[in-house]
Amino acid sequence: MLCSLSLRDFVIVDRLDLEFERGFTVLTGETGAGKSILIDALSLALGARGESGMVRQGCEKAEISVEFSITDLPQLQTWLQENELAGDDGGCLMRRILYSDGRSRAFINGCTATMQQLREAGDFLVDIYSQHAHHSLLKSATQRALLDDFGGAAELAVQVAAAHKQWRELHDRRVEMERHATAYAEELAELRDQVRELAQLNPSAEEWEGLQQEHSRLAHAASLLSGGEECRDLLAENEVAALRQLHAAQHKLQELREYDPAMQEALDSIDSAVIQIEEADRFLKKYLGRGELDPERLIEVESRIQAIHGAARKYRMRPEELSEVLEKWRSRMAELEGVGDDGALAKAEAAAHVQYQSVAQELSRLRASAASTLGTQVTAEMQRLSLSGGRFAVALEPLDEGAAFGLEQVEFLVAGHAGVEPRPLSKVASGGELSRISLAIRVITAQQGETPTMIFDEVDVGIGGGVAEVVGQLLKALGAARQVLVITHLPQVAAQGARHLRVSKSSVEGKTLSKIEALGQGERVEEVARMLGGVEITETTRRHAAEMLAR
Repeated sequence: MLCSLSLRDFVIVDRLDLEFERGFTVLTGETGAGKSILIDALSLALGARGESGMVRQGCEKAEISVEFSITDLPQLQTWLQENELAGDDGGCLMRRILYSDGRSRAFINGCTATMQQLREAGDFLVDIYSQHAHHSLLKSATQRALLDDFGGAAELAVQVAAAHKQWRELHDRRVEMERHATAYAEELAELRDQVRELAQLNPSAEEWEGLQQEHSRLAHAASLLSGGEECRDLLAENEVAALRQLHAAQHKLQELREYDPAMQEALDSIDSAVIQIEEADRFLKKYLGRGELDPERLIEVESRIQAIHGAARKYRMRPEELSEVLEKWRSRMAELEGVGDDGALAKAEAAAHVQYQSVAQELSRLRASAASTLGTQVTAEMQRLSLSGGRFAVALEPLDEGAAFGLEQVEFLVAGHAGVEPRPLSKVASGGELSRISLAIRVITAQQGETPTMIFDEVDVGIGGGVAEVVGQLLKALGAARQVLVITHLPQVAAQGARHLRVSKSSVEGKTLSKIEALGQGERVEEVARMLGGVEITETTRRHAAEMLAR
């Protein structure tokens, strides 16, 4: 649920802090007052694209903060945890900063987030329906998505798409293999020879690195032994060895310390140097004790290096790449062998097709049930919306081979009055009818959804009179189960809100500023009267407004 919204220097708003409640809230205001600012701000907080022009003139940045309660959204809580964006239990704070130079930053629960993460989180939280949303209903994809959401089949539709993709990939691969069978047979024969040769060599990147190191050590064994002995002489063995010199300095400093304790610092450094040199001498002694010349092993290592080098030159690659290429060749060989292996690829394709048909048929069953229910419910609402005798239906046209979205095409049909057969929505509905039918569909399908907050932005355009009152009743009924915010210009809708917000603008020091405020009962009467009567509000208009609110 949407709990609060805070704006700073956004468009023509300098500062705004709004609290929201459950149920049905209406937002009204004169044309041009900035009612769309609320929708724009929420959209930006939920990942919409921002523009530098959204920063209030003369300001460096605009800030938008939106807080939601998510105690009833376990899926969102899981998503936040998986993305390491979880905050305090039961809350989700989304914040967006727009800079005047076009830059943008986003945060979820105080953690830096991407625009994609804002959008993904927003899908759990809010559905926004604009005044032009009814035009999207003319698209087949929108109609199909609405039906699947209404029928609880959205997740199954995703499974169908995945099954279809796998089936088509196997089908295309089989066709490709059969078309180039001769070329693939030649490629397979060559691969077998190459794999046999490299498998016998059995190279690995780790072995190659070890061989390089071992060869360097064996090839320079004599230098290592003689050099190590020489270092031991310099450090500890001969008369002028470093360790002997340090011991002398150590003894002298111990005497001098008796005269001045400050000499302790130099003595400590000498002590440390003695320890380091003694450790170096012990290492060299141990190394020389196990070091020896091994010409036979050197020959073995050089022979192995030459064999690997030879294979690398033959196949034009670096020695350390041989093992990875061998695995790629084996994989390609298995793929090509599948073509001639008693139709293994064809069998895999057939199995994938059976799987697709299985999930697609289950989707078709859910769609058929949902189509019948949706048709009945929308038809009933059409009667209330002055489309008496009208009828709504959902047609499911079978497809011969199916598609990624299923085994049928979904199409919304409507008859505007009695006695005519329903036809495609895009061909028969006028603008006014389309608005009313769209609203009926949106309200009914929303009742099946899980998104806790719904925002309707002037979806009642082109509606008036008694129909407007029915629209208000529909939205009010929806608000009984969900949080519903409606931006409206109709007094019949505004009067039915449980809460009422008003947008107004004023001029302050030559700058236009917009504000949104919650209205008390008396203020609501004045606002509804303004919506009823226009510029001049009479006592009769006020009584009418009060009567609408009371009713």
